[in-house]
Amino acid sequence: MKKRKNILPKLLIYAFIFTILFPLALTAVWAFVGRWPWPRLLPQSFSLRGIEEIFGGYSGAFQTLGSSILLSAVVAILAVIVGTMTARALVLYDFPGKSLIQFSTILPIIIPSTVFAMGTHVLFIKVGLADNVLGVIIVHLICSLPYTVKIMTDVTAAFGGKLEEQAAVLGADSRQIMKEVTLPALMPGLVSSACMAYIISFGQYFVTLIIGGGNVKTFTLIMVPYLQSGDRIIASAYSIVFILSTLLVFIIFELAVRRFKTDENHYYFV
Repeated sequence: MKKRKNILPKLLIYAFIFTILFPLALTAVWAFVGRWPWPRLLPQSFSLRGIEEIFGGYSGAFQTLGSSILLSAVVAILAVIVGTMTARALVLYDFPGKSLIQFSTILPIIIPSTVFAMGTHVLFIKVGLADNVLGVIIVHLICSLPYTVKIMTDVTAAFGGKLEEQAAVLGADSRQIMKEVTLPALMPGLVSSACMAYIISFGQYFVTLIIGGGNVKTFTLIMVPYLQSGDRIIASAYSIVFILSTLLVFIIFELAVRRFKTDENHYYFV
């Protein structure tokens, strides 16, 4: 009886792993397929057409990928900074309008993306932020903040402020408290919120299309039309590059956290 109880969780884990890895593997195969007619179980031929479309130079996808990664990384950094400060204010302090601000942090999720994009576009046209990179960064930041604020609110609530107070009582200044106490304790949340903000920004399509006006090109703007066109080969190639580039950025985030390590007694997300 105990063996059956131990087998069931393992079977569920293997089933979850299969449902994630199998579509990825199938997408990777389709990226190199030349012809795969139904009902053949294996591809009839292979081709580099999808890879050449991205890295061949004439599509501009590879250059756009670099600029998209940079744009989303900037959004992630800004979202972590704003989200952390907002979370600390909501958790550690009492002030008038606190409930209203806490509710407003989830408005970008509640409001439909079409309504949000169209209304924001009208405002950005009036203030000169439409059809440029700064406007796209701001709107991506707004879309990312509900997630970063939520993550950092939970982490900050779990951490509290007692350790910072104890460090201050022992004579540490604000810089030492931030470096030796606050940042190491919040690091798991900082990395998680940065990854979440990055993937949200990197995957934005409609909002980027409206606010950027076609002047700001991202990798998603190039990829989505292929996904809608029914060309599985090129769509799969773009999807694989999208996934691999995202994983690469996440690895870089983790390596940056490891370099931040200054004391082996500190707690880090590794």
